[in-house]
Amino acid sequence: QDYYGKTLQKSEDLRTNACMTLATPLPKAVRDALERVHEEVVARYYGCGLVIPECLASCRILDLGSGSGRDCYLLSQLVGERGHVTGIDMTEGQVWCGAGASPHPPSIPPLSSPSSSQVELAKKHIAYHMDKFGYQKPNVEFLQGYMEKLGDAGLADESYDIVISNCVINLAPDKRAVLREAYRVLKPGGEMYFSDVYTNQRLSETIQKHRVLWGECLAGALYWRDLYSIAEEVGFSPPCLVTASPITIGDKELEAIIGDSRFVSATYRLFKVPGSSRAGPGQVIYNGGIVGHERELVFDANFTFKEGEAVDVDAEMAAILRSSRFAEEFLIRAGGTNAATPQGCC
Repeated sequence: QDYYGKTLQKSEDLRTNACMTLATPLPKAVRDALERVHEEVVARYYGCGLVIPECLASCRILDLGSGSGRDCYLLSQLVGERGHVTGIDMTEGQVWCGAGASPHPPSIPPLSSPSSSQVELAKKHIAYHMDKFGYQKPNVEFLQGYMEKLGDAGLADESYDIVISNCVINLAPDKRAVLREAYRVLKPGGEMYFSDVYTNQRLSETIQKHRVLWGECLAGALYWRDLYSIAEEVGFSPPCLVTASPITIGDKELEAIIGDSRFVSATYRLFKVPGSSRAGPGQVIYNGGIVGHERELVFDANFTFKEGEAVDVDAEMAAILRSSRFAEEFLIRAGGTNAATPQGCC
């Protein structure tokens, strides 16, 4: 709260590019939706790119660390009026949440005072967006609270189809609590789709207690193997890696403290697979029905599904597709040969 609310005044004040993801082409539907988000919400958003999974119509989505609400208002359009998006954020003061967006443009006046919370800023524009989207009633809400304690904010068990997060879990000291709460609020077959910062080794106490490195999303980075063990402990399927890119520091003082530790920005997807969906390997055929991904669906780093093409998948991926919102988008057959990819999407 202190680092993002007081120390940083603009994104250039950050000393690393830890919260900057590489730009990738966006589907037209996402680009169009982004253009309809209020200019102040976009200007005050300092997240790390976009964390937008596929197949969202009518879904209920929870955004952990929602900031000014940009992703929530974007998702509001993609889930449609029958869907719902909840954003939760803990910071009480103005948040500068990374280097993935431009600083406050001088052409846009500061409509909110720097001391107003991101939650208040996001709430302020609900009516504007619902009118812009042509919705009769709001399909978004914003809550102030901690992602380690979603119950305190009134979020019930099995109430969401998808949980997203954009480079904020590294800021939580208790990662297990975050994943445990995400698992709790997800429906059976639900997905956690999130980007964050990971490291190639467990970090020293000196690094972990360094105030600037923590604020820069590095000191709280999870050793990547620990993500797999925590996910298994909580009950999730093995993590499926979607994308990853190396992080450069560019600050000699911080590089000296970090030493030989290396960092990567990565997007993973985890699924809450019910036991009843687990069987052996299978063969799947993508129907091509997902908007923006009609010809092919790049599911993760190992699986790309092309319309009408039969693909052998391992038991884990078969269970994920069978139990999740993707089930109606695939023809799924039992059996088939063992997939060539490692078990569990690793």
